Amino acid sequence: MASDRAHAGRRGITKDLVTAVTPRAVLLILGVLALQLAFIASYVGAFHKPSPHRVPIAVVAPEQAGAELARQLDALDGDPVEVKRTVTDRATGERLVRDREVDAAFVADPAGDTDDLVVATGAGASLAQALEGVFTQVQEGRQRNLETVDLVPATRGDARGLTSFYLVVGWCVGGYLCAAIMAMSYGARPSNMTRALIRIVALALYSVAAGAGGAALVGPVLDALPGSSFELAALGALVVFAVGAATLALQALAGVVGIGLAILLIVVLGNPSAGGAYAGPLLPTFWREIGPALPPGAGTWAARSIAYFDGAAVTMPLVVLGGWAVAGVALTLLFALRHRRRPGAHRAVDASAGATAAEWDDGTDDTAAPRAGETGTPTAAPTEPTDDNGSHAHARAADDNTGTERARGHDNPGTRPGTAPAAGPATSGPAASGTTASGATASGTTADDESDYATDFEDYDDVEDVRVYQEGERPPRVPDERGDTERRAPHDREHPDEERPDEGNGGAAPSERR
Repeated sequence: MASDRAHAGRRGITKDLVTAVTPRAVLLILGVLALQLAFIASYVGAFHKPSPHRVPIAVVAPEQAGAELARQLDALDGDPVEVKRTVTDRATGERLVRDREVDAAFVADPAGDTDDLVVATGAGASLAQALEGVFTQVQEGRQRNLETVDLVPATRGDARGLTSFYLVVGWCVGGYLCAAIMAMSYGARPSNMTRALIRIVALALYSVAAGAGGAALVGPVLDALPGSSFELAALGALVVFAVGAATLALQALAGVVGIGLAILLIVVLGNPSAGGAYAGPLLPTFWREIGPALPPGAGTWAARSIAYFDGAAVTMPLVVLGGWAVAGVALTLLFALRHRRRPGAHRAVDASAGATAAEWDDGTDDTAAPRAGETGTPTAAPTEPTDDNGSHAHARAADDNTGTERARGHDNPGTRPGTAPAAGPATSGPAASGTTASGATASGTTADDESDYATDFEDYDDVEDVRVYQEGERPPRVPDERGDTERRAPHDREHPDEERPDEGNGGAAPSERR
């Protein structure tokens, strides 16, 4: 007896070890580990050694002197700057800076010994400081002095010009969290077009509120960012919606893994390449190239343009954000449509074939699906109450395609396609002739039953939770929020490891179907 208890205890521990962390959970944990390592690699790789690379500038000098000076600057070791324009008057050079066509303007003064470097710390203090360091070395080689002029300074409440970046990061976080919460509430994949559209509308409403709230905080409340609060709110709504729509699309494609993919794109890759802590020209090549194409980078550039540059050069960032939003909506709807039409989700029943599925004669209720590895023998279904016409008391519905009668329970032997009426008394067990007195097949199920099971899968929101049951398998029923019952896959049961109460009782009669 003691040895039996010890053996049972060991079996219980082994079972707990196996079921506590499922294989699917192990794969997800490995995915989280990979995401964590990618986060570290991305941020450290982007920020550990910032250096200017081909920063676009303008040169202001007389024509002949300007051409020679531009050639010297382009030939600097490491290509820290790139002369985009050479102009002859200072006003034009400053206009190029204000329009964000260049990041700085170098104004040479042939009549004196001091040249000016015109920068805009509103676009990021790190870039202005890096350019000041480059031109200090240049002037030392030319034996001339340098004076830095901050044409568009950051406000006192915007330390180092980072408020725009943090504002956009907050908007991005809100976007993918909103989409993730909707997935957690009822599955990552919307099961039909209507639910997908409802989620998109809910995301749009949230985006408007998030955009307005963020703009109000950094503007009137904290006085951290100048510019139009209305334009910032509109930008925020677009950023949130673009990120949220992309997350919805990734969830519709990959289920819960889509949330991890969204974090990879937005947080791991998007934030360090956004030009916040360090401007794009200071980043390594990989981050410098991908930054403008991702929502955090496009949003940060647009927010700074609205706040400090009167909305200059926002066309391309808005196109990028709009592209993410449109693509996210389109893919979400497409995947929802494919989910609804995918093979096996709604199996067509061939009425002429009279397809059946077997009941399980294992002493369990017919609402409980067999566990993995269990087998059973088909048994005849019990006779159910009939009405005055001999038909079963369950409500019937006309088949949309064939006009044949269908029942939620067993069909009348005279109406079920592909099955002949019973010729004699019902039999059970292996000797069953294929029909019973109730008209059901020996398996106890009909083609219409199987179609009902497939139809019930429309209630599933996450395709990963949907399992198409083959012949011989029956999904259990569990109460829903209305107190009714609906079929669910075995792994969706609240306590899948608990022993069924009717197991081993000698074969209790199956419960009545809906």
